[in-house]
Amino acid sequence: MKELNPTDPIGQNIIKLITNVCFSVFVFCVLIFTVIAITYQPPDPWESSRALTNIFTKFENATFKTDITVLKTGEDIATAPMAMPDDGSLSSITESTIQKSENELVKNVTLKPGCEDVSVVNCSDPRVLIAIQRFNLRTYKAIAFLDYQVPVNGSKPDECDVAWRFRNKKEKSWRKYRDFRRFRIGFRDDCSYKVIRPGRWHSGLNARRLRIPLSTNGNGRNGKFDPQIRDDEINDTIPVLGTDSAFRKGKYLYYSRGGDYCKGMNHFIWSFLCALGEAQYLNRTFVMDLSMCLASMYTKSNKDEEGKDFRFYFDFEHLKEVSSIVEEGEFLRDWKRWDKSHKTKIPVRKVANHKVTPVQLRKDKSTIIWRHFDAPEPENYWYRVCEGPSARYIERPWQALWKSKRLMNIVSEISGSMDWEFDAVHVIRGEKAKNKELWPRLDGDTSPDALVAKLEGEIVPWRNLYIATNEPFYNFFDKLRSHYKVHLLDDYSYLWGNTSEWYNETIVLNGGRPVEFDGYMRVEVDTEVLYRSKTRVETFYNLTKDCKDGINTC
Repeated sequence: MKELNPTDPIGQNIIKLITNVCFSVFVFCVLIFTVIAITYQPPDPWESSRALTNIFTKFENATFKTDITVLKTGEDIATAPMAMPDDGSLSSITESTIQKSENELVKNVTLKPGCEDVSVVNCSDPRVLIAIQRFNLRTYKAIAFLDYQVPVNGSKPDECDVAWRFRNKKEKSWRKYRDFRRFRIGFRDDCSYKVIRPGRWHSGLNARRLRIPLSTNGNGRNGKFDPQIRDDEINDTIPVLGTDSAFRKGKYLYYSRGGDYCKGMNHFIWSFLCALGEAQYLNRTFVMDLSMCLASMYTKSNKDEEGKDFRFYFDFEHLKEVSSIVEEGEFLRDWKRWDKSHKTKIPVRKVANHKVTPVQLRKDKSTIIWRHFDAPEPENYWYRVCEGPSARYIERPWQALWKSKRLMNIVSEISGSMDWEFDAVHVIRGEKAKNKELWPRLDGDTSPDALVAKLEGEIVPWRNLYIATNEPFYNFFDKLRSHYKVHLLDDYSYLWGNTSEWYNETIVLNGGRPVEFDGYMRVEVDTEVLYRSKTRVETFYNLTKDCKDGINTC
């Protein structure tokens, strides 16, 4: 810094001093900013954030705690609606689009007066569809209507059946669902059509989609167990590589089974997304085992059950679209076929444990990187790969994992049966209610009398009330029936019974063997219906003063 000249005027000395100080501060700030810019690693919004990690992964002894809640998947935790297809397939029908259709109809079509015969409704008349569209917009405000089929005759002269596709406005995914309902149609004083009464969910049987034969089942083989009615927007068939050259050109990341097998579903999700995240970081195709083991906490037998299909619980079609994956069985067959028919073996890099980091594997040229998890627990958990320094590089792709569309169809059917107009209460009891040491008030605070007293101040009487609960006794909530229209999951057991669409479609995936609607499926459906309610009352923070994780953990 330049020294002050005693012969300069005092004012000039002060100005020079201030100028020098300001310049020094500026240089220092630039230096600090440069250091930060070089060394800063932006946080992974899904994995590195301590707060989100605590939400997703409260664990003890290196395995995860269990509750009746489901670990949120990609469509639940997105902060904004996910990227939508740009083909216009999700443009919702609004009053303005209906008015435009009506104007075009008047301009281009010569319509006969509506009063010629008011005893019979012409369901193919475009004005019938316009009346139904307007009615739906006014009545079902929770959903966005995407497109309609032409109405067809119902069972009576004044009834029309119509099908449409929709999405729930609360969902951040772009998945579409379908409904078909029967409407009773009448005439206004000016002889225009009006809806007198809508039918219940899936009541318009004449408008439902006809049987579409399956060329293959879920395993890419025959379709002997084709369902009569199916959601043809679900495509969870297994992708096939095809040729030896296609297999040889690929780069793969293959995980052998570790200690995560037969652990709780939250543990599985946390580990699976770690593996998928490493594959994306290494720019490799992940070799995926679709066969899962369901932990005993979710099974009727209270034993771990192997042979469960990933597609029972999660959306495999969406996973295929956003991630590079290959099914393990197809991969091993292609690998074996190559080694059998070629003198040159496939280059394989075997990795003994999780301590070899993804960064160390980034430049590996081997066709297959094969991670082994042979160490004792907890060293053999997949998610250990993403711990420590690796957490700075591996982002868990939460957006790739959605809940099964088949289960979400059941969620839509339950919500639709209440016309999307319902409130919900989440009642956690079970083992927690029995443990007086950790939850001394929970049992009393969730008793029938306490529930009635609490909910009377939260929910308007005689509303549809959905109860999401792990309480095993169906009649436990009978006292609430004199105050609300009570709905429990077991009221909808026909949706997964042996004549249901879900049953017929899952039996295809399971090679003709019936699939049990197990405990984890129940929790997934319960949780998602809960999310769609107008008013939601939770056990902890609303019904009881006990802490969610026990005494002194609030």
